[in-house]
Amino acid sequence: MEAAATNSNFIRNIVLDDLATGKVRAVVTRFPPEPNGYLHIGHAKSICLNFELAQEVGGQTNLRFDDTNPSKEDEEFVKAIQEDVTWLGFTWNQLCFASDYFEEMYERAVLLIQKGLAYVCDLTPEEMRTLRGTLTTPGQESPYRRRTMEENLDLFQRMRSGEFPDGSKVLRAKIDMTSPNINLRDPVLYRIAHATHHRTGDLWRIYPMYDFAHPLEDAIEGVTHSICTLEFEDHRPLYDWVIEQCEMPSRPRQYEFARLNLTNTVMSKRKLKQLVEEGVVDGWDDPRMPTISGLRRRGYTPEAIRSFAREIGVAKSNSVVDAHMLEYFVREDLKMKALRTMAVLRPLKVVITNYPEGESEWLEAENNAENPALGARLIPFSREIYIEQDDFMESPPPKYFRLFPGNEVRLKHAYFIRCEEVVKDAAGRVVELRCTYDPETKSGTGFAGRKVKGTLHWVDASHAKAAQFRLIEPLILDDVDEAGDDLLGRLNPRSMEVVEGYVEEGLEIAGSDKFQFFRHGYFSVDSRLTSPELPVFNLTVSLKSSFQL
Repeated sequence: MEAAATNSNFIRNIVLDDLATGKVRAVVTRFPPEPNGYLHIGHAKSICLNFELAQEVGGQTNLRFDDTNPSKEDEEFVKAIQEDVTWLGFTWNQLCFASDYFEEMYERAVLLIQKGLAYVCDLTPEEMRTLRGTLTTPGQESPYRRRTMEENLDLFQRMRSGEFPDGSKVLRAKIDMTSPNINLRDPVLYRIAHATHHRTGDLWRIYPMYDFAHPLEDAIEGVTHSICTLEFEDHRPLYDWVIEQCEMPSRPRQYEFARLNLTNTVMSKRKLKQLVEEGVVDGWDDPRMPTISGLRRRGYTPEAIRSFAREIGVAKSNSVVDAHMLEYFVREDLKMKALRTMAVLRPLKVVITNYPEGESEWLEAENNAENPALGARLIPFSREIYIEQDDFMESPPPKYFRLFPGNEVRLKHAYFIRCEEVVKDAAGRVVELRCTYDPETKSGTGFAGRKVKGTLHWVDASHAKAAQFRLIEPLILDDVDEAGDDLLGRLNPRSMEVVEGYVEEGLEIAGSDKFQFFRHGYFSVDSRLTSPELPVFNLTVSLKSSFQL
C-alpha cells in the first residue's frame, strides 16, 4: 500500500503533540463497528483515519466489534466487516470483541454499586423519559434511587441469572439528575435481554449499554486516542466518568470529528437495511449501495477510496461533500489501470458490402495509450460489425458527425466507412446498415490524407461476445440524506438500467476485471452475476465530470 499522506488536521496535531510531550509513549487507536450491518463509505473515512494515523507514528490499530446488542447482530456482518477492512488495505493489530470483556464489565458495574454510584431501577422507559427532564428543566430522581447497596447487588445478580423479563429492570448510574448534560442524568448502564448472542450463546441475560461498554473497552485495550464522530461529543463527560469511577488503570481520551455526508447518498445504516429488507436492492452489496462491498462490486478501488478520505480531511463541523469528488478519485485511479476496449450497447448491424466475404483481419490496438505497460491486443475485423444505434440517424440535425446516409466516419482502430443503404423491418425500424469501406484508410497509415469528423467504436460481429451492461445512477434523488424519512419516495426510478450488447472477443478472460469502454465510461465485471455464457458489467463511473479539485 502506498505511504499515507501527512495532511495536517486537528486530531493528527493532538497525537503528534501527545508524543512530543511524552503524554503517551505509543499511539493505539481502534475501529469499533457494531456487527449489525455492512460498512458504508462513511465508515471508510473512519477506518482510514484510525489506521493511517497510527501507521504514521508507528502505533497500532485494533479492530473491535461492539457486539453488545445480540438481537441485531450476526456473524455474517462480522465476516463482511473484516473483509471490507482488509480490502481497503489495512491490517489490524488485535481483533477484539466487546463480548471478550463481558465478565470484567460486570465486575466494574458491581464496583459502581458498591461505591454507591449505580442502582437497579424498575421504571419503564416511558417513565424514565418523563423524569429525565429537558434541556431547560432538570430531571427528577427515580423512586428506586435510594435502594441499598445490598439490595442493588442482589437484584443485579438476579438480573444476570435471567430471573426477570426483558424491560422490567435496568442498572443505572447514579450521577446528577439536575446536570445540564442530559447524558449525565443517571444513564442506563445495563439492560435485560433474553437473546442468543452470536459468540456467547445464552450465557448472558444482561448486556451493557454502549456508553458504558465503549470507554471500558478502550481502557482495557490501552487505546490512547478514541476517535469518534460529533454526535458523541456530549457523551464525552460520561465516557470520562465511567473510566474514572470504574477505576480503570488506562485513561484513554475521546476526540470527535465530523462524519462524512455525501450528496445523493444514503448514509444511515438503518435506511440501508430498509432498502435490503424491502427488496429495493438485491443485497448489501448491490452496486448502487454506498456500502464498501457495494462500491467494490461496482468497481471502485481501495486506492481511490483512501485518496478520497485523505482529501476530504478531518474537520470539527459537519458539511456535505459532493459525491462527484469520490467519483473523481475513482476515475483518476482507473485511468492508468483499466484496459481501454470497445463495447457496443444496443447494437445495430453494419454490413460492409465491398469487404471480401469469408475473410477477416486482425488489427492492433493499444490497451491503454497513457500506460504502455498494459501492452496491446489484436482485434478482429470482417465484413459484418456492430455499432451502436445511437451512432446512426436517418435524418440527422445540423452538426451531427456520426453515421447517416451518405456520410463517412472512421471506425476506431480500423477504416473509414460510408453509409450507402438503410434496411428496415416491416414496422419501419432500422435493423441494418449497408456501408462501403476505403481500404486506403487503415488506422495507423495516415488515412491517405483524408479526414472525417466522426469516430465510432464497434465490435466484429463474427467474434463479438454477448454481454449485459448495468448503467447506474444515484440511488436517491435528494442532495442530502437527511431530507426526511420517506426514503422510498425519494428513490431514483432510473438508478439502474440493464442494457444488452456486445464486447470484444476474449474480454472476459483478459486478466482484468476493470475496463474503459470507449465513449461510455469505466466498467467492472460483476463477479456475482457473470457467467461463462454472459459477462455482466457494472458502470463504475463516467469518463468525464465537471468536478475538479
